[in-house]
Amino acid sequence: MDGTLASLLSVLAAGGLALAWQWRRNRRLLRERAAERRRARATRRRLVEMLRAYRALADALPDAVIVAERDSQRIAWFNPAATRLLGLRQPRDLGAPLGDRLQAWPIARWLAAGRMAEPMADLQSPLDPEVRLSLRLVPYSPDLWLLIVRDVTRLVRLEHMRRDFVANVSHELRTPLTVVHGYLDMLDEDGIDPAGQAEWAPMLAEMKRQSQRMTQLVEDLLTLSRLEARDALPEDTVAMGPMLATLQREAEALSQGAHAIVVEDAAQADLCGSQHELHSAFSNLVSNAVRYTPAGGRIAVRFARTPDGGAELVVQDSGQGIAPEHLPRLTERFYRVSTSRSRESGGTGLGLAIAKHVLGLHQAHLAIDSTPGQGSRFACVFAPGRVLARRRRTGTGG
Repeated sequence: MDGTLASLLSVLAAGGLALAWQWRRNRRLLRERAAERRRARATRRRLVEMLRAYRALADALPDAVIVAERDSQRIAWFNPAATRLLGLRQPRDLGAPLGDRLQAWPIARWLAAGRMAEPMADLQSPLDPEVRLSLRLVPYSPDLWLLIVRDVTRLVRLEHMRRDFVANVSHELRTPLTVVHGYLDMLDEDGIDPAGQAEWAPMLAEMKRQSQRMTQLVEDLLTLSRLEARDALPEDTVAMGPMLATLQREAEALSQGAHAIVVEDAAQADLCGSQHELHSAFSNLVSNAVRYTPAGGRIAVRFARTPDGGAELVVQDSGQGIAPEHLPRLTERFYRVSTSRSRESGGTGLGLAIAKHVLGLHQAHLAIDSTPGQGSRFACVFAPGRVLARRRRTGTGG
């Protein structure tokens, strides 16, 4: 009897211990779950606060911000600046196709370009023709696009003022430069060295050289101002065979036999654009190659197709090359890698800026690759839409 009671007491004690352990365990789990719920509530509060802060930040932005679904291009959200700049209204325009709400702009193909879409600048506001806007597309997730619209009216006005100032000053400089150059030509023709005025000859030659350089500078400034003021160029057929022949003649005339000049027409195609402006861009690249390549060097001009169906005109030289830190700024106005070398060559520092603007008006771009000591490669790259099949040309003879 005593043994049975002892066994029963042992079982009860063990059960009590198990119950106590289970109770403590459950209590600990309840405390942990309560702490998790508190942490979850705190996390939700922080997320809500962050969301409110981001919403307040987006609402305070002066730029219009529009979130659109990538596939359907429907508007998912926009901030108050989109109402002020574009006239979008909540909730009317939520879920509406973005293209329908921005019909004033040619954005369908632009949106289709996605990550490859270049920013669109100087667009007229649909609400006020005096307001100019710029657009930037940011595909920030697999499903959503971010469209940022900025008021650039002040910047556009300042740019117009700068452009007008440069054009007006350059135009006004034409007359006095023509007069100075004319008198220098008269002095040279009359001859100032017949009887002991030999010291004047070098000064006269230097004055003529500098006046010619200033005249060329004025002409380049006027060309650049004219290009900047244009939104489009004539859409003519530019025959690249004769163009390449002209570039070769110009290069040989400038080189005077000091370089090996090779021109190759590998594309057997033509371009759509402005004959005059494209010749200006190509000629600037070729003349730069001749000027900055030492005697005995090689200049190669090659017109070829690109893998995507486009075309490129490449000017490659065996000159001194350009250090990498200079490459991003080469197309800036008056930027020179070497000031003394540019002055010796007679350059104005505007040739690459002119080429860049001409190519931009043809929806093309200038690709530059250079290695110090190994020469430079300048490529005018045209999209497939600018390349035309070359037609066979027949002459009448005579």
